[in-house]
Amino acid sequence: MEALGLDAVWWLVSPGNPLKAKAGMAPLSARFASAQEQARRARIVPTVIERDLGTRYTSETLKALTQRYPAKKFVWLMGSDNLAQFHLWRDWRGIARRMPIAVIARPGYDAAAMTSPAMGWLRRFHVPAANLRSDSLSSAPALATLRFDPDPRSATALRRGNPDWAEQYAGPILRDPLTHRLIERPNQGRGLIESPGAV
Repeated sequence: MEALGLDAVWWLVSPGNPLKAKAGMAPLSARFASAQEQARRARIVPTVIERDLGTRYTSETLKALTQRYPAKKFVWLMGSDNLAQFHLWRDWRGIARRMPIAVIARPGYDAAAMTSPAMGWLRRFHVPAANLRSDSLSSAPALATLRFDPDPRSATALRRGNPDWAEQYAGPILRDPLTHRLIERPNQGRGLIESPGAV
């Protein structure tokens, strides 16, 4: 947030990922509660807004967000692990044309990200991170790469180390801070059917 001069980061907790198997995925409510715990004491706002927008792919989500919040300036944040396979996302060039992208380095993914088909196309739009600051925001397409002290943790490895992690988030029903709608736990009411979500 400091590097890009952002007021906040919206953490989109996806109902599902079309590029990943749905089997074994923790309930949306548990993933949201975990995101809230990780985001505490930061200007990070976890949200399940994709569920309410009814979008399945990132390109659809970003279109819906810019229509719903026309006064806001958005920057799409993703890790270099996502850039490495960005060319597999639906309408990835459309995502790049819709809003600037900031890619955060992830240990072990830099080579794959920098040599990916998507980076081959995006390289000509590479800008310094300062160009993505909200007060002088570049128009899209624009791509900035950010490097910080590497965090070697992997969500996949953390889940493998504690396969029952979601059980600790079976507490009270939570409310989405953006949509103000309840995020119900499994077998509690209508909001339980999880459609595949964005990548």
